[in-house]
Amino acid sequence: MIRQCIPWPDKRLRSSAAPVDAVTAEIRAIWADMIDTMDAMPGVGLAAPQIGVALRLAVVDGSDTRGQAVRMANPAILHASGQMRSHDEASPNLPGVSAVIERPRAVTVRFLNADGVTEERDFVGLWATSVQHQIDHLDGRMYFDRLSRLKRDMLLRRARRVGA
Repeated sequence: MIRQCIPWPDKRLRSSAAPVDAVTAEIRAIWADMIDTMDAMPGVGLAAPQIGVALRLAVVDGSDTRGQAVRMANPAILHASGQMRSHDEASPNLPGVSAVIERPRAVTVRFLNADGVTEERDFVGLWATSVQHQIDHLDGRMYFDRLSRLKRDMLLRRARRVGA
Protein backbone atom coordinates (compact mmCIF):
# COMPACT_ATOMS: atom_id res chain seq x y z
CA MET A 1 0.00 0.00 0.00
CA ILE A 2 1.31 3.44 -0.93
CA ARG A 3 1.40 5.73 2.09
CA GLN A 4 1.39 9.53 2.20
CA CYS A 5 4.63 11.24 3.13
CA ILE A 6 4.14 13.77 5.89
CA PRO A 7 4.93 17.35 4.84
CA TRP A 8 7.80 19.43 6.15
CA PRO A 9 7.85 21.06 8.74
CA ASP A 10 5.87 18.37 10.61
CA LYS A 11 7.59 17.96 13.99
CA ARG A 12 7.70 14.16 13.55
CA LEU A 13 10.43 14.73 10.95
CA ARG A 14 12.56 16.28 13.71
CA SER A 15 12.19 13.44 16.22
CA SER A 16 14.48 10.45 16.68
CA ALA A 17 12.72 7.20 15.84
CA ALA A 18 12.35 4.42 18.41
CA PRO A 19 14.41 1.22 18.08
CA VAL A 20 12.76 -1.94 16.80
CA ASP A 21 12.88 -4.84 19.27
CA ALA A 22 12.14 -7.64 16.81
CA VAL A 23 11.13 -8.15 13.20
CA THR A 24 7.45 -9.11 13.32
CA ALA A 25 4.66 -9.48 10.78
CA GLU A 26 3.71 -5.86 11.56
CA ILE A 27 7.26 -4.66 10.81
CA ARG A 28 7.31 -6.65 7.55
CA ALA A 29 3.98 -5.05 6.56
CA ILE A 30 5.38 -1.56 7.22
CA TRP A 31 8.45 -2.40 5.11
CA ALA A 32 6.18 -3.60 2.28
CA ASP A 33 4.24 -0.30 2.39
CA MET A 34 7.52 1.63 2.47
CA ILE A 35 8.79 -0.16 -0.64
CA ASP A 36 5.49 0.50 -2.45
CA THR A 37 5.72 4.18 -1.44
CA MET A 38 9.41 4.45 -2.44
CA ASP A 39 8.76 2.85 -5.83
CA ALA A 40 5.77 5.14 -6.48
CA MET A 41 7.80 8.34 -5.84
CA PRO A 42 10.12 7.06 -7.48
CA GLY A 43 12.95 7.16 -4.98
CA VAL A 44 15.97 5.16 -3.88
CA GLY A 45 15.13 5.00 -0.19
CA LEU A 46 12.57 5.74 2.48
CA ALA A 47 12.65 5.95 6.28
CA ALA A 48 9.59 5.13 8.39
CA PRO A 49 9.36 8.62 9.97
CA GLN A 50 8.75 10.03 6.48
CA ILE A 51 5.38 8.27 6.48
CA GLY A 52 4.65 9.11 10.12
CA VAL A 53 5.88 5.83 11.66
CA ALA A 54 8.29 6.63 14.50
CA LEU A 55 10.35 3.43 14.25
CA ARG A 56 13.96 2.91 13.13
CA LEU A 57 13.00 1.28 9.83
CA ALA A 58 14.42 2.06 6.40
CA VAL A 59 14.40 0.63 2.90
CA VAL A 60 16.90 1.38 0.15
CA ASP A 61 17.04 0.34 -3.50
CA GLY A 62 19.79 1.92 -5.54
CA SER A 63 19.49 -0.68 -8.31
CA ASP A 64 18.79 0.16 -11.94
CA THR A 65 16.04 -2.42 -12.24
CA ARG A 66 14.10 -2.20 -8.94
CA GLY A 67 13.09 -5.12 -6.81
CA GLN A 68 16.43 -5.15 -4.95
CA ALA A 69 15.25 -3.28 -1.83
CA VAL A 70 17.19 -3.87 1.36
CA ARG A 71 14.99 -3.79 4.47
CA MET A 72 16.71 -2.46 7.58
CA ALA A 73 15.72 -2.12 11.22
CA ASN A 74 17.95 -0.12 13.56
CA PRO A 75 20.61 0.66 10.92
CA ALA A 76 23.88 2.03 12.31
CA ILE A 77 26.98 3.09 10.43
CA LEU A 78 30.03 1.19 11.66
CA HIS A 79 32.52 2.65 9.21
CA ALA A 80 32.51 5.41 6.60
CA SER A 81 35.11 5.85 3.87
CA GLY A 82 37.30 8.91 3.79
CA GLN A 83 36.52 9.37 0.11
CA MET A 84 33.52 11.63 -0.40
CA ARG A 85 30.80 11.62 -3.07
CA SER A 86 28.47 14.45 -4.06
CA HIS A 87 24.90 13.69 -5.03
CA ASP A 88 21.76 15.73 -5.66
CA GLU A 89 19.42 14.80 -2.79
CA ALA A 90 15.74 15.52 -2.26
CA SER A 91 12.85 14.39 -0.09
CA PRO A 92 9.17 13.69 -0.75
CA ASN A 93 8.54 15.51 2.54
CA LEU A 94 9.70 18.76 0.91
CA PRO A 95 8.88 18.36 -2.80
CA GLY A 96 10.13 20.59 -5.58
CA VAL A 97 13.62 21.31 -4.25
CA SER A 98 16.93 19.49 -3.97
CA ALA A 99 20.54 20.18 -3.04
CA VAL A 100 23.93 18.66 -3.73
CA ILE A 101 25.11 16.97 -0.54
CA GLU A 102 28.55 15.49 0.06
CA ARG A 103 28.71 12.24 2.01
CA PRO A 104 31.16 9.34 2.37
CA ARG A 105 31.28 7.25 -0.83
CA ALA A 106 31.06 3.94 1.07
CA VAL A 107 29.71 2.85 4.45
CA THR A 108 29.52 -0.35 6.47
CA VAL A 109 26.15 -0.66 8.18
CA ARG A 110 24.85 -3.02 10.88
CA PHE A 111 21.09 -3.65 10.94
CA LEU A 112 18.40 -6.24 11.58
CA ASN A 113 17.45 -7.70 8.21
CA ALA A 114 14.08 -8.99 6.97
CA ASP A 115 14.71 -12.30 8.76
CA GLY A 116 15.37 -10.53 12.07
CA VAL A 117 19.07 -11.41 11.93
CA THR A 118 21.82 -8.88 12.60
CA GLU A 119 23.67 -8.23 9.36
CA GLU A 120 26.67 -6.10 8.42
CA ARG A 121 26.79 -4.91 4.83
CA ASP A 122 28.94 -2.58 2.75
CA PHE A 123 27.14 -0.02 0.62
CA VAL A 124 28.87 2.02 -2.10
CA GLY A 125 27.86 4.93 -4.32
CA LEU A 126 24.15 5.67 -4.60
CA TRP A 127 23.35 2.85 -2.16
CA ALA A 128 25.66 4.42 0.47
CA THR A 129 24.21 7.89 -0.11
CA SER A 130 20.67 6.56 0.33
CA VAL A 131 21.49 4.60 3.50
CA GLN A 132 23.08 7.68 5.07
CA HIS A 133 20.12 9.85 4.00
CA GLN A 134 17.67 7.38 5.62
CA ILE A 135 19.66 7.17 8.85
CA ASP A 136 19.55 10.98 9.01
CA HIS A 137 15.73 10.75 8.84
CA LEU A 138 15.76 8.18 11.66
CA ASP A 139 17.76 10.67 13.74
CA GLY A 140 15.36 13.55 13.03
CA ARG A 141 17.56 15.21 10.41
CA MET A 142 16.77 16.34 6.88
CA TYR A 143 19.30 16.39 4.04
CA PHE A 144 19.32 20.19 3.99
CA ASP A 145 20.60 20.21 7.60
CA ARG A 146 23.96 19.33 6.02
CA LEU A 147 24.00 22.64 4.12
CA SER A 148 25.40 25.92 5.37
CA ARG A 149 22.81 28.12 7.06
CA LEU A 150 22.71 30.45 4.02
CA LYS A 151 22.15 27.60 1.53
CA ARG A 152 19.59 25.94 3.82
CA ASP A 153 17.62 29.18 4.19
CA MET A 154 17.69 29.72 0.41
CA LEU A 155 16.45 26.15 -0.20
CA LEU A 156 13.59 26.52 2.30
CA ARG A 157 12.56 29.88 0.77
CA ARG A 158 12.58 28.26 -2.68
CA ALA A 159 10.47 25.37 -1.31
CA ARG A 160 7.86 27.81 -0.01
CA ARG A 161 7.74 29.51 -3.42
CA VAL A 162 7.12 26.22 -5.26
CA GLY A 163 4.28 25.45 -2.89
CA ALA A 164 5.88 22.90 -0.63
